[in-house]
Amino acid sequence: MSHSETPLILPAQLKALAQAQLSRSCTCAMGVCTGWESVPGERWPAAQVSRVGSLRASDSFGPEPTYEEFHPHNTRYDAPDAPIAPAFFPYNRCDVFTCSQCDRVLLKYTEYGGYYIDDRVRAVQADLVTDAQPEA
Repeated sequence: MSHSETPLILPAQLKALAQAQLSRSCTCAMGVCTGWESVPGERWPAAQVSRVGSLRASDSFGPEPTYEEFHPHNTRYDAPDAPIAPAFFPYNRCDVFTCSQCDRVLLKYTEYGGYYIDDRVRAVQADLVTDAQPEA
């Protein structure tokens, strides 16, 4: 599926997708990933994951997605209990995948630093998904 064919997944759909999955023990190299984890290409199980959509509103020219994060309970970016807020960074830059071995729903985005490129992955916990929006 090309990025232009990737459907936009809204917060309610992401939550429903995560609730519908029957997580099984997984033997893939992903590990737990309850918070954001760096996942180099050789660890990404490409043969067993499928992209099912994206949280990115658009890849067209227009307003840049916010870099604002959403942490109403003083969590941190990489905390396992941090909210999954698709309107906020880094979720607004994620693609959504499912694993054929464990049925987990995974979020993946690429962090571009000054001297590095780093793919990061987080497993979706349905109870952490929120439809919070940035203030106008």
